[in-house]
Amino acid sequence: MSETQGKPKPTFNIVSGKSSHKGFGAGSIDLSNLSSIIIDGDEAYIDLGAIHAKSRVERGIKFSMNKEDVPNGRQCWVVWVAVDRTEEGPYYAGVTACEMLIDSEARKGWKILADHVNLMDRALKRRIILDGLGSKERTLLKQVLIGHNAEWWERSGDELKRQLES
Repeated sequence: MSETQGKPKPTFNIVSGKSSHKGFGAGSIDLSNLSSIIIDGDEAYIDLGAIHAKSRVERGIKFSMNKEDVPNGRQCWVVWVAVDRTEEGPYYAGVTACEMLIDSEARKGWKILADHVNLMDRALKRRIILDGLGSKERTLLKQVLIGHNAEWWERSGDELKRQLES
């Protein structure tokens, strides 16, 4: 049997939630309800480019897994936000935060990609993990979430609200 006629090769599929696909690749990660927020100093904003490691702060940066390679890096955060829906409407269901260091001048950065992927998965699994975020970052994150949609914030769980209290 030739390579082209054999079993299909496994691929990473992004499948819409509207799909009734049950065949090969079923169980793939659905990213249609995932967003990302970047916290960079005194600024926090939605940047969907982070899902593919192409956010505004990540573009043009060569990343290392060694923190020592980025001695002058500024701390930035990627916050993964999963939205779910109840009968009342959408709400912020899973929120996780990942640290990275960015040195724009040297075009170097530090992050552990596996941590980013694992925390993205935990957000999709409706977990709230905001370890490492300081009070300033928590306040900025809360402002972005409320500013984006206050009704979604109101419908969100108590754990998220508790963790984002200043």
